[in-house]
Amino acid sequence: MVDKKLKYVEKIGRRKESTARVRIYLNEDLAIINNKKANEYFPEVALETATEVLRLTGYDKKCGYSAVVSGGGTMGQAEAIRLGLARAIVSIDENQKKILKEKGFLTRDPRVVERKKYYLRKARRAPQFSKR
Repeated sequence: MVDKKLKYVEKIGRRKESTARVRIYLNEDLAIINNKKANEYFPEVALETATEVLRLTGYDKKCGYSAVVSGGGTMGQAEAIRLGLARAIVSIDENQKKILKEKGFLTRDPRVVERKKYYLRKARRAPQFSKR
């Protein structure tokens, strides 16, 4: 268990091109992402993805969070926040690690967009062949 004198626990989550610095505040009711309310910043589906960890562990009623997110798109940012929240919860309560590990929330998803190669139109798409 984390020392009660600490104001918050801070962890970093990443996904695709997104990076999220997440802080969990114990015994506070707030949900802030990039200095906006969470429901104003994200659409409903992305917000559910980001806070899925809190609902699963029961920390949605015990604590609040703030996040600073940069890069990527909406879902990449939401999944980066989810990873940061999961890491922070594990540092607060080690007993939650097994539950989060089984659901795959502690695993950093390494998939990123493949780079474009020269002479190709995209990463793998070759130019159209012309016989004549």
